[in-house]
Amino acid sequence: MAENKRTYRIFLSAAEHSGDLHCAGLINALKQRPYNFEFVGVGGEKMARAGCQMLEKTTDKSAMIHKAFGQVSRFIRLIFRIRSYFKKNKVDLAIVCDSPAFNFHIAKTAKTAGAKTLFYVAPQLWAWAPWRMKKLKNCCDKLCCILPFEQNWFTQRGLETEFVGNPLFDDLDFDPDSCVKTYENFDPKNAHIALMPGSREAEIATLWKPMQKIAVSLKRKYPQITITAVVADENKKRTLKASHILGFRCQYEIGSVAETAKKADFAIVASGSATLQVASAGCPMVIIYQSNKYLWHLVGRWLVNTKYLSLVNILNQKELVPEFMPYFDSTEPIYAAVDNLLADKTSLAKLSSDLIEIVKPLTVKKAGKEVAKTIIEMLN
Repeated sequence: MAENKRTYRIFLSAAEHSGDLHCAGLINALKQRPYNFEFVGVGGEKMARAGCQMLEKTTDKSAMIHKAFGQVSRFIRLIFRIRSYFKKNKVDLAIVCDSPAFNFHIAKTAKTAGAKTLFYVAPQLWAWAPWRMKKLKNCCDKLCCILPFEQNWFTQRGLETEFVGNPLFDDLDFDPDSCVKTYENFDPKNAHIALMPGSREAEIATLWKPMQKIAVSLKRKYPQITITAVVADENKKRTLKASHILGFRCQYEIGSVAETAKKADFAIVASGSATLQVASAGCPMVIIYQSNKYLWHLVGRWLVNTKYLSLVNILNQKELVPEFMPYFDSTEPIYAAVDNLLADKTSLAKLSSDLIEIVKPLTVKKAGKEVAKTIIEMLN
């Protein structure tokens, strides 16, 4: 048994808002254990409020794929700063959360310094980069995955892996029976549509305008519909409000993906973890993501190993919701998919029920508590 009087130094690394949230939840779970911990790392405000000493805030400039290249110099400087910290300070365990392009470097730094490493949220090597498995095994002592099928995939390739549940649902009051939408009295003329353009600057820059275009087209056909946009914080709200297109109006909700989805009849969602929160509310959706057209055709489409790209459809192993990933130019096909579903109450009701079934396996464990238990075992 570990000595309760000893203080364990844990380094946490998150580069995006979702990782910041997951790491904050983990810190709070560890605080419930009868051990002394010192938390230090890089991430965002949620980690800081949970009690993590921040070397630098990373979530304010999170990016994806080709958009991340513009921040390479910043992250190189940060990696060198983290290396310097590990050289000067003994770290018992490093926990890296998601964002493999950045966190592979942090995990390697930790291993070189003699610290144990835990990956919380598996890099999606099964989707597009299986050749990086050797690199992952070299810098990862234990992998905590949040999608059920990942445990077998990584275990079969020689990495100690545990499915811990999905942290998105740790604090979510998930009642399958009450979340299913029936659409018995639904009329598309009075529909409530939720827009969820994501939290990353790159997502907002590429998805917010097309989402508005789709909403304006829907408003033109159904003048009485309600449009609600979900944003991560007040700064993102100001960004979105400053870039309204002609004829677009909406109300805003801050950080309330699941709650907004519960009240909405339909959602247009940026690909990512938010799609699972929307699914947990039984809210039908279309999923969109935009990439650089030339990079996609030149490289991207040859790297992807999965038939589907959205988490909802990957978990279902066939298309359950329409996904436009990536889309490049016209929003008309997306609008048509939304309009067709809004006109079909039966399909909406079935889709709501099917989405709830997809989410159920993700809620059987509380990820924060499960990972905290794994951490204690690794430290002993």
